[in-house]
Amino acid sequence: MPTNNLDQLYRSVIMDHYKNPRNKGVLEENNVTIDMNNPTCGDVIHLTLKVEDGIVQDAKFEGEGCSISMASASMMTQIIKNKDVDTAVKYAHLFSDMMLGKEIDDSIDFGDIEALSGVAKFPARIKCATLAWKAMEKGIGEESESAQ
Repeated sequence: MPTNNLDQLYRSVIMDHYKNPRNKGVLEENNVTIDMNNPTCGDVIHLTLKVEDGIVQDAKFEGEGCSISMASASMMTQIIKNKDVDTAVKYAHLFSDMMLGKEIDDSIDFGDIEALSGVAKFPARIKCATLAWKAMEKGIGEESESAQ
């Protein structure tokens, strides 16, 4: 597929997640709540997770920010649901690598998240894309510490 067509497809996927976010809202029965912001651009995320027996049972987010930030949160909540916490954190690390322009294992099915790969070309936008992922990592880390 020519690069322009691929770029257009990726833009369409990002805008779809921005305009029609998946898992938008607040989990009433959650055990992890994380609020984070990106002071350089004003993006804000409120992430709630339900983690039981080492599995992310559910994930929802609310926030304000650019299309990249909110689309990334939507995509992230989709991919981590029903995954064990180690896998969720592994996805976060792989996503960070992708944002840094590093090659990632082709066997990993990132689904719609692949649409954010072009953000690596715009260093100022990387923090927008990674905000929800950082919040998820922090929340899972805090939940793991409190469970011990």
